Amino acid sequence: MGIKFRLIVMNFLQYAIWGAYLTSMGSYLVSADLSSHIGIFYAMQGIVSIFMPAVIGIVADRWIPAQRLLGMCHLLAAVFIGAAGYYAHSAGAGVQFGPLFALYSFSVAFYMPTIALSNSVAYSVLESKGFDTVKAFPPIRVWGTVGFICSMLVCDAAGFQTTYMQFVQCAVLGLTLAVYAMTLPNCPVSRGSEKKSVVEALGLRAFALFKQKKMALFFIFSMLLGVSLQITNGFANPFITSFRDVPEFASTFGANHANALISLSQVSETLCILLIPFCLKRFGIKNVMLMAMFAWVLRFGLFGLGNPGGGVWMFILSMIVYGVAFDFFNISGSLFVNNETDTAIRSSAQGLFMIMTNGIGATIGTLGAQAVVDRFVYSQSSVEAMTAGWSASWLIFAGYALCVAIVFALVFKYKHDPEAIGEIGH
Repeated sequence: MGIKFRLIVMNFLQYAIWGAYLTSMGSYLVSADLSSHIGIFYAMQGIVSIFMPAVIGIVADRWIPAQRLLGMCHLLAAVFIGAAGYYAHSAGAGVQFGPLFALYSFSVAFYMPTIALSNSVAYSVLESKGFDTVKAFPPIRVWGTVGFICSMLVCDAAGFQTTYMQFVQCAVLGLTLAVYAMTLPNCPVSRGSEKKSVVEALGLRAFALFKQKKMALFFIFSMLLGVSLQITNGFANPFITSFRDVPEFASTFGANHANALISLSQVSETLCILLIPFCLKRFGIKNVMLMAMFAWVLRFGLFGLGNPGGGVWMFILSMIVYGVAFDFFNISGSLFVNNETDTAIRSSAQGLFMIMTNGIGATIGTLGAQAVVDRFVYSQSSVEAMTAGWSASWLIFAGYALCVAIVFALVFKYKHDPEAIGEIGH
């Protein structure tokens, strides 16, 4: 079995786990009368990403091979998300925020580090086999998106969108990857014989990257752009599903199958991943990130203007631009960090990237989005007012993304060298 195929399976399962609940959990929380807690559920993914990926990355750099640690983290994450599903089943209509949130939080605390870890495993294995990661990784990573799509569609088709069974689906996939990860090629740790400082021993040298103006600005804007990452994951499904309460749109396909409609976003992501090597070489990291930022403006703006009836084309276009919005930032950023950091701190640097994006940025974004949605949507009593509130909320998010894009264009300086072989820029 070829090594690329083995990494494809790893990526497929890695994101199928997330796809089981990421886009539909908001609708489940609405059905469980926990709509006011959607933001904190999604923010918890960001909160744990502030410290867990860095801690796990340090362990992978220094003590435990990354592939083995990947399996251990998935095992623990699967156990806790499975327990959350069991609790929801046992509690029936009386699901309480506290127990469900606690079990879910422990699960994501161990899942979120695996995103950076799986990247590190792929990079390490590919480099050990002599592959160019910039060229070889995107076609492998694209299968992660395929896994996410398949898991979303299974969740939709099986009727799990508004039930706790999405957590059970997630647990089964997590246990599968936990076992599979243990069979992957070994990723060596950096055990040097020379005496190291405390900072070096703990793997904290990755934070020294902030001393470089280029890297500091990159991480700061990664955080600002990270604000947008989880907003549609948390609120797109409840938003689209809410049109079932509007007589004009009650019978539309989108209003009744939000996950299937949202899955077009991941189809777009699948195609856009394949464009990354070309775009990075042709345009450079700054322009690629600018494309992502303006794509977020369109992503949110089209949600604010569309509907699942005559305006469904706006929803579809929003799904299409998502591929650029997500991939051109997340994947390109990960490759940029990989190319700009020393191998001894690579896992730690990937963890730091996660802290800034899925950690601080996503936490601020989801909590801020919850405040906006509470103010404009859930505080309203009529269906008409709630629908108008949703539109206003999405346009506010679009305005934020536009401001970040304009400032980034003016502040971030990076000289791109399209002739640099095996590099993103120079």
